[in-house]
Amino acid sequence: MGKIYFESFAEAVDRNRPRIAEVKQELENAGVKYVMAAWIDLHGIPKTKPVPMSDFEPLCLGKGPQFAVHSISYVPELSPADSDQVVVPDLDAVYICPWDKETAIIFADLYWEDAPYNVCPRQALKRAMQEAATEGYSGFAGVEPEFIVMAYDEEGRPVKAFDDDPAVGVRPRRQAFGYDVEYSIDSMPFLKEMIDIIEGLGWNLHDVVAEGAYSQFELDFHYTNMLEMSDRLVFLRIVLKEIAKQHGMFVTFMPKPTVGDWRSGAHINMSMQHESRPGQNIFETEDGSDWTNESRWAVGGLMAHAEALTAITCPTVNSYNGLVPRVGGFEGGTVTWAPTNITYGYNNRSAQFRLPQSRHCIENRAADMTMNVYLAMAMTLSCAVEGIKGKIDPGAPTDFDLYDKTESELADLGIRRLPRTLFNAIEALKTDKIAERVMGPVMRKSYIEYKNDEWERYHQAVTDWEVQEYLRLY
Repeated sequence: MGKIYFESFAEAVDRNRPRIAEVKQELENAGVKYVMAAWIDLHGIPKTKPVPMSDFEPLCLGKGPQFAVHSISYVPELSPADSDQVVVPDLDAVYICPWDKETAIIFADLYWEDAPYNVCPRQALKRAMQEAATEGYSGFAGVEPEFIVMAYDEEGRPVKAFDDDPAVGVRPRRQAFGYDVEYSIDSMPFLKEMIDIIEGLGWNLHDVVAEGAYSQFELDFHYTNMLEMSDRLVFLRIVLKEIAKQHGMFVTFMPKPTVGDWRSGAHINMSMQHESRPGQNIFETEDGSDWTNESRWAVGGLMAHAEALTAITCPTVNSYNGLVPRVGGFEGGTVTWAPTNITYGYNNRSAQFRLPQSRHCIENRAADMTMNVYLAMAMTLSCAVEGIKGKIDPGAPTDFDLYDKTESELADLGIRRLPRTLFNAIEALKTDKIAERVMGPVMRKSYIEYKNDEWERYHQAVTDWEVQEYLRLY
């Protein structure tokens, strides 16, 4: 991997200079008239100021729009008297918008006073990748994004977009949505457009899955390096929302919108290569028949920091409503297939870390689409590298159904519980050494402060459940 993290603003701009004319010509030939250099905020949400193509060269030289990031993105460490942040577009991350080919989004990095801005998640991932390369490793990932497509009914209430029974009245037992041909056919006007767009982007879409909840879908497209995968996931969230709007619908990435629904996850499938041997997955033996010691040690590193990692990969109060073993009212049973314990197993979907039978990668099943994917990838890679360097033993695999074990049985086996709430996860993040290195003290402090505030605001709300449970009982 070539150098991707630049300690100075001038160095980052110099990287762009030789390619500006070439990329500009390609965009103009494609009909692009407007450019959005998009930086990533603390929550993983892209932000921008559109500019005309006539300003493309100044934009690439860091002379485009500036941003008072600290005024709007939950990072109050700077004041109104401080300098603004400057974007430097990454010319390896250019995406022409399929729904509007006059517009291009270019992912960008933030600099502040000539250095990388210390609350720029994309810079944090680049730094983690550069550190891993120094140790001789590069990280690759695929993500399995899940989401629910919704619409508003005549009274303005959100309802499932692909659900042909009335919201009220008789709702008889019917075919489960998962894998169903009839519901897949009903969804095809939306799915066709999505499939065509992703195929046009060259992401090598493998399939689309009608998932367990009504109107829930999962995508499976090819893996790539961690930075490109992170950019793709953010762009995908934009794409899905824009397509849904054109069909009078909207997409939610909320992990658990209703009690009886299956959780929407975003499993991270991570593999690694040696810098000196690109193209060779170090998690599989040379003949491809077995898992290597490096794969076990990487799992050990991930398990050692699992609680803090989960604070990043499952970052909302709602995330933890999905990390439970059983829920009544599911179509097809009560087992959630969601991880609840910090362990690993060969093809065991009840474990947090699964070593699949079809590919040599480590699948972290405790992740959802609300994560800041740049921070999630940076933590994942850094934990795995630490595990390999330290030869951290993850212990014996748990190749049995964890849902059938009692709390005392799991304790006897030395298996830790995943954080049960956002509060538990954030408490672990406060003291985790890799998190401090990956995020830096300022970004970690801002993240923890916001998530603590989120938790406190959640506990100030009185929910329908509480009213139903307590109003007349006491």
